[in-house]
Amino acid sequence: MSTPNSILHGGYHYPLSRSWQAERSLTKDMLMYPLFITDDENALEPIESLPEQYRIGINKLAGFIEPLYKKGLKSVILFGVPLKEGVKDPTGSRADDPEGPTILAVRLLRKNFPNLFVACDVCLCEYTSHGHCGILREDGTLNNGLSIQRLKEVAVNYAKAGAQCVAPSDMMDGRIRAIKEGLMEAGLAHKVMLISYAAKFAGPWYGPFRDAANSAPAFGDRRCYQLPSNARGLARRAIKRDMEEGADCIMVKPGLPYLDIVREAAEIAADYPISVYQVSGEYSMLYHSAKAGVFDLKTIVLDSMTGFLRAGATLILTYYTPHLLTWLDEENGN
Repeated sequence: MSTPNSILHGGYHYPLSRSWQAERSLTKDMLMYPLFITDDENALEPIESLPEQYRIGINKLAGFIEPLYKKGLKSVILFGVPLKEGVKDPTGSRADDPEGPTILAVRLLRKNFPNLFVACDVCLCEYTSHGHCGILREDGTLNNGLSIQRLKEVAVNYAKAGAQCVAPSDMMDGRIRAIKEGLMEAGLAHKVMLISYAAKFAGPWYGPFRDAANSAPAFGDRRCYQLPSNARGLARRAIKRDMEEGADCIMVKPGLPYLDIVREAAEIAADYPISVYQVSGEYSMLYHSAKAGVFDLKTIVLDSMTGFLRAGATLILTYYTPHLLTWLDEENGN
């Protein structure tokens, strides 16, 4: 015979009472939209491996963002994608070119969309001729010291251009401390958020992104500076280190395969915002599965968002942001 405490169904029989079971619910404020900004000023180029996403030129950016902004887009993160000849070199010297795609995009967005929060990914891989995320030694290994000094310069120059957030994704040791000190020296640390990709794991989930950003390594891979996929303890150490070095927010990447790490991050960094990046492989996997009739796209994407929130995320970077802006309006009866 059931006891009174064993009867749970009554607590979630109705849609409204089901909503009360949630620790938090998805809102538009929680979504950050990754954008690929190219140096072809008039481009709006579809990315084949990342359906419904584009490489966007500076002349098309305002028109692209306007309808999303009106639907409630709150934040974006910019990835520069240089495609012109001669832009890439061994040190990524054009990453912070004042006439390059990232800085031009920051200035345009801050001017045209005053309530849009603009973050910049900070990495060298899109701008280096070898496609790695730092400066290399002669033997092909990373020169960590030179790399973090260069990343510091790039981050500070993005902030000086108006970026409200910088997010180094390179995974170089000491990058958070170097960038935080650079922001302090520039008098910008009080108004520029620093997101750490503390728990960024190597693996097969980034393929469409590397196609989109034209950033695949020319040789080797990134396993020596991105975390091994089974390295739960190493992720904990990286999170704690980056907190101590001055991070304002902790990120886990990828998302769905690493929900246990999202929960770990939420427990370790209990007083910090926790972000999760639903990466290109996750996006494309859900998109193509829905196209094949495996499940309904809206239902599966919203369910994935619930998984992130349940694990402890408060900020979600996802290419599904445009869809979610519409779906959230539908869910709320707007």
